[in-house]
Amino acid sequence: MRTSGLLIRSPLLALAIAVAAVGCGPKSDVVSLKMAHGLDISHPVHKAMLFLAERAYLKSDSTLTIDVYPSEQLGNEKECIEQLQLGGLAMTKVSSSPLESFVPEMKVLALPYLFRDAEHKWKVFNGPIGRQLLAAGEKVGLKGVVFYDAGARSFYTTSVPILHPDDLKGLKIRTQQSPMAIGMIDALGGSATPISWGELYTSLQQGVVDGAENNPPSVYTSNHYEVCKHYSLDEHTMVPDVILISTIVWNRLSPKHQTVLTEAAEESVPYQIELWAEFVQESMDKMQAAGMKVYTPDKKPFQERAKSLWAQFDNTPVGDLAAKIQEVE
Repeated sequence: MRTSGLLIRSPLLALAIAVAAVGCGPKSDVVSLKMAHGLDISHPVHKAMLFLAERAYLKSDSTLTIDVYPSEQLGNEKECIEQLQLGGLAMTKVSSSPLESFVPEMKVLALPYLFRDAEHKWKVFNGPIGRQLLAAGEKVGLKGVVFYDAGARSFYTTSVPILHPDDLKGLKIRTQQSPMAIGMIDALGGSATPISWGELYTSLQQGVVDGAENNPPSVYTSNHYEVCKHYSLDEHTMVPDVILISTIVWNRLSPKHQTVLTEAAEESVPYQIELWAEFVQESMDKMQAAGMKVYTPDKKPFQERAKSLWAQFDNTPVGDLAAKIQEVE
């Protein structure tokens, strides 16, 4: 597993490597995959990917190695997706939002207030609809492996809190490169401003944008709380992260390695969910201790304002899929 350009392994994995080195000669079926993402190494999603890599290595009898490159070392989310399509990069973790431009079905996950709560969300992800969404990208070279928890996204701002949609009027809010994310901000009354994640801290600091929206771990690990002192927990979306593999790379793997990779990824999900819950609380505690004010506005005005975005998808495949998600019990 690679992080920040250095090869790092757990003690358990190091022991396995040592045993393999002593007991075995060179292996002709050894496969090494590169996996890239844009998050900091302290982020729970990064740690879950290291766990995935470790499980794949051990389950494959040391014949499948996954090197993890964080912090946009190999490109931003859009660039990593494009590299997967070409087969130049094996795996990545992206938010489902930038994936919308490649897999239109993913748009449904960006509809505000789509899920009733976290339990409803995971019933969808772990059921037939979730499997349908993960498979939807295969036609464009992107095989979905698993969903990771990315919590709920809320607004954080530099000068004034967002307690009602009217508070967004005249504010430039950073969004991901996602038509749905842009449409949501516009529907709620703000001015959507797409900016790459790596440029956002400086953009907030220099007043290029007045705020952004994301989950607590991402706000904390990016140090955005140093610039933004207001966090309004309207929880407008529960957009997941998605582990992807290039179909070009997938089709080159042996059946054994395909099974190992799938099982390792599935085993990493409950670990990631546990890490996520712990880090959400830790992030909130530390940001508030640093002076960030946290608000819990009434969600009903936000939900009412968001209906205009939902209406755009009436009688469309995205709208039909949203209706099916709402019916999941």
